[in-house]
Amino acid sequence: MKDVPQRSGSTDAPQRSGSTVVVMAESPEPNMVLRVVWFVFVGWWLSFWAITVANLITFTIIGIPLRIWIINRLPQIVTLKSSRTLQVSEIEGGVTMISYGDREQRKFWVRCLYFALVGWWATFLWLYAAWFFCIFLITLPIAFWMFGQVGKIQTLRR
Repeated sequence: MKDVPQRSGSTDAPQRSGSTVVVMAESPEPNMVLRVVWFVFVGWWLSFWAITVANLITFTIIGIPLRIWIINRLPQIVTLKSSRTLQVSEIEGGVTMISYGDREQRKFWVRCLYFALVGWWATFLWLYAAWFFCIFLITLPIAFWMFGQVGKIQTLRR
């Protein structure tokens, strides 16, 4: 990698020209063609079974963490979409870091209470509706959006 000049506020560091360094991480998602092929041949039927297994294991206390893990990965199961979001952070010296990572979540007890009262049954209805929308080509964008929102419905995940 080429040595790029950086700005520094310290008097001890040598002053260089006023350029800014931007560091960008590669997207964690595969290209769109692969995602479409995955959905057509695997994602639509695998998502149905993932939803069904996740809903069945909800009735065991031991299965609840596994259910949450499966449901939070449904966008990846359906279309290989990553759950990571784009994050931009400023690092000292004028370096801007652009990366993919998870957002900070709400307090754990709030998410647990929501899941116990609303999340488990709302997710059940939401996911089967989303899967139904996968059947029709015209409602496919709605289905993909619904699968992407499932973490919010289940546990208020951001």
